[in-house]
Amino acid sequence: MKTIDSLGDLRGKRVLVRSDFNVPLDGKTITDDGRIRAALPTLKRLTDAGARVVVTAHLGRPKGTPDPQYSLAPVAARLGELLGQDVALAEDLVGESAKATVEGLADGQVALLENVRFDARETSKVDAERAELAGELAQLADAFVSDGFGVVHRKQASVYDVAQVLPAAAGDLVLNEVESLSKATGDPERPYAVVLGGSKVSDKLGVIANLLTKADRLLIGGGMVFTFLAAKGLSVGNSLLESDQVDTVKGYLATAEENGVEIVLPVDVVAADSFAADAPHRVVAADAIPEGTMGLDIGPESGKLFAGKLADARTIAWNGPMGVFEFEAFADGTKTVAQGIVEATAAGAFSIVGGGDSAAAVRALGFDEAGFSHISTGGGASLELLEGKELPGLTVLAD
Repeated sequence: MKTIDSLGDLRGKRVLVRSDFNVPLDGKTITDDGRIRAALPTLKRLTDAGARVVVTAHLGRPKGTPDPQYSLAPVAARLGELLGQDVALAEDLVGESAKATVEGLADGQVALLENVRFDARETSKVDAERAELAGELAQLADAFVSDGFGVVHRKQASVYDVAQVLPAAAGDLVLNEVESLSKATGDPERPYAVVLGGSKVSDKLGVIANLLTKADRLLIGGGMVFTFLAAKGLSVGNSLLESDQVDTVKGYLATAEENGVEIVLPVDVVAADSFAADAPHRVVAADAIPEGTMGLDIGPESGKLFAGKLADARTIAWNGPMGVFEFEAFADGTKTVAQGIVEATAAGAFSIVGGGDSAAAVRALGFDEAGFSHISTGGGASLELLEGKELPGLTVLAD
């Protein structure tokens, strides 16, 4: 991929940077600034080079029109604190405020355009509509740097189309993500263990199918595990179950056996009477989940089992929590697996945390991020790379 070096001398140049600032908010308070901090190396590199940096990003899922609850104002404030300079926030994306804000930049300064998804053309399925917005964004800049890894799997105006209009390059964050994830998608050092969790099997159909030809072990937890248990003929009570995927999962189990891939399922679960932080709960065997209860975490014996399966791994990819880690009573499974990955990493494994809820869990549960080899900023993008897909936001940056 083209790198920032390919853009030449950037002093005095206006550089449009697509970042991923889709951070969680509690009102107007950012509760996890990990994605903002991840963007800093590229932004500092550009400001140190004397560029006039114009950042575009999205937040939340506005419906193609301005919505105050999704304003990037909290992001601009936090970004300014981390960069040690005021970051001006344009009141619009490509309108008069954006033009004036960019015009007011001096060398080494940073401005942020308002939420790119306030413009419906950003996510349009119509090529001409996206191209029109990309052209307007391009008028604000002399070059483009793609550094929002969390959106490179999207064919969107500020990710894909603008890279066809301006001289374009991958930012340091994107390059680091691709290099790190390639260690799990190319020729991984073995044993190669993959931990998959989260709520739904259907969200990970492609990646599971691909991993059945690449991984040595698949450790399955989270809500998706109950479809696997059902595929083995077990009752799962009121646990999350995708009945329409049971036959697909039966096929996965058969393929895994044929390919010599070990699929590791929980031997016990934490079953609760309801989905609530204070719900009565108890540990039960995975093959004896009582009717009327739902599994909300893997159990302690499963945690030990999973950690043991990770201990000798040389490559580990983790995507998805083992339970409802946001509720303290159902966080132990995720904690145990995360600790197992930390210990395996300390013993020499290369570990990837696949963004999204997994990265959020690492921070929410108090783990030192340095204990993992790589924490991705993109849940969907990292999943699609693990699935073996080509991502439009990367292919457009090819040399």
